[in-house]
Amino acid sequence: MTEAVLKCPECGSQGPFYRDGLRQLSNGGITQRWLCKLCGHRFSEKNLNGECSYTVNRQICVSETKNLDSATETKTVAGDKRLKPLPIEAKGLIVKYAAYLERNNYYKDTSYLDLLVRIAKTANLLDPEDVKTAIAKRKWKDSVKMLACYAYRAFAKMENIKWEMPKYKQKETVLYVPDEKDLDALIQSTQSRVMAAFLQCLKETFADPGEILRLEWKDIKDNIITINNPVKGHLPGQVEVSQRLIAMLNALPKKDKLVFPMTYRTAAQCLRTLRKRVSCRLQNPRLLSISFKSYRHWGGSMLAHYTNGNVLTIKKMLRHKNIQNTMKYIHTLTFKDEDFEIATATTEEEIKQLGSNGFQKYDEMNGMHFYRKPKKFGGVTVKCWGLNL
Repeated sequence: MTEAVLKCPECGSQGPFYRDGLRQLSNGGITQRWLCKLCGHRFSEKNLNGECSYTVNRQICVSETKNLDSATETKTVAGDKRLKPLPIEAKGLIVKYAAYLERNNYYKDTSYLDLLVRIAKTANLLDPEDVKTAIAKRKWKDSVKMLACYAYRAFAKMENIKWEMPKYKQKETVLYVPDEKDLDALIQSTQSRVMAAFLQCLKETFADPGEILRLEWKDIKDNIITINNPVKGHLPGQVEVSQRLIAMLNALPKKDKLVFPMTYRTAAQCLRTLRKRVSCRLQNPRLLSISFKSYRHWGGSMLAHYTNGNVLTIKKMLRHKNIQNTMKYIHTLTFKDEDFEIATATTEEEIKQLGSNGFQKYDEMNGMHFYRKPKKFGGVTVKCWGLNL
């Protein structure tokens, strides 16, 4: 049994893992212990010479064992703080709620269940006013509180509870648009082929991370990627990508119908670990502000620049249902002189070459044509998106 085929039973990742010693079994055999680097979960192989079988077997801090009793079902990991247990009366409601979400075809990776579990630890789920108070006291952003209210609204509908939802509004903020070189730094620095392909896919398709996680092998044909499972507010569509990305995808193992068989939580943890390591190595704190959606924000801003704010083109490329979602990308990008890459052309062939590389003409003098493009979008191959610029 090799480390490459291991899979963490807690977060579902396939590594990296640390060896955590050997364990003597009651039948006289031995088993290898593993520690997941991403989530800190410890698990064992049932038999080093047979098939790999896992059991959820957490280690408990010695300092906290004296606080545990048979009536307390508190899961702890060595070195972690003790988690507050879920009230016994709420467990049945949570199980019922999970079945309700699945039965009514809610998105399986929605955060509704996780948010309701957090609420249930401090409030009585059958008392809507108590739930309101619990949500209000949470140190969450208004956008998260709004999502928690939607989660409880589904619960109230399941239990036929009359509940007046409090009003929380997501604050409008200016999108953070990272430099392309920062986005590429994360792609080039990752040691995982899966994460490198995932980030490159986000960059070239402008897709939501949830859409790429749902991508199946049948959705890739030649150099065309089809988004058949869009997230809420998006439309399905097709995107032409580079041969480089196709080569990166073809190098991945095809053991599942999904191209990236991992959960969003696992992918997000990998990104946090990656950007922290790369930010420290390159001494670039801007990398810590990059999220999966930063690739889409960069793409939308790039389209706004190259199309001179053509709303319909941007809406089509980003596959928005509502044009109001597109308008946030129509903002003025301010550039200083040092933010531009300058080039000149005198012949027709040189002019065509600069145009194909994303340069835009801004001046002409004595038969010499002056072109420039922002360094923020320096490596863009505009042909990938079918734009005739």
